[in-house]
Amino acid sequence: MIEQMIMAHSILVKTFLVFLLGGLFIPFVTKKNPAGFKKASFIYTMSFQALATMIAFTGLVIMAMNDFHWTLSVIVMIIVWALLMYIEIKKYKLIKVANIKDETTHKLLRGAFLKISLVQIMLVIMIVVLKIMEAKGVISLS
Repeated sequence: MIEQMIMAHSILVKTFLVFLLGGLFIPFVTKKNPAGFKKASFIYTMSFQALATMIAFTGLVIMAMNDFHWTLSVIVMIIVWALLMYIEIKKYKLIKVANIKDETTHKLLRGAFLKISLVQIMLVIMIVVLKIMEAKGVISLS
């Protein structure tokens, strides 16, 4: 049973990574449409939070099935999850309150969206690589 939950968790993480990569296109697709950028950012943020929460829930279920072993690996994953959520909420709030009709502001926010998305992708990839290295026995975070 626990193997199935780990597989579900892994599939969700890979889906999340594909979602993050797809989000890189938002600033380019909405280049000439500031209102569309704001709307796409809202949909992206809600989807981001839904996927991230699913990942956290499956991780929590795995921890519960494993008798709540708090390892350094689990703590790092929780910190990265919280950091990803914090960054995404701040990004959306910035876009929400900005005067998006101003071309300079719109351009600045599109660049920030892209850079923040790249940081988020890097964080997820770092955790995936960390877990692969841990599974292969290269490092031990137990």
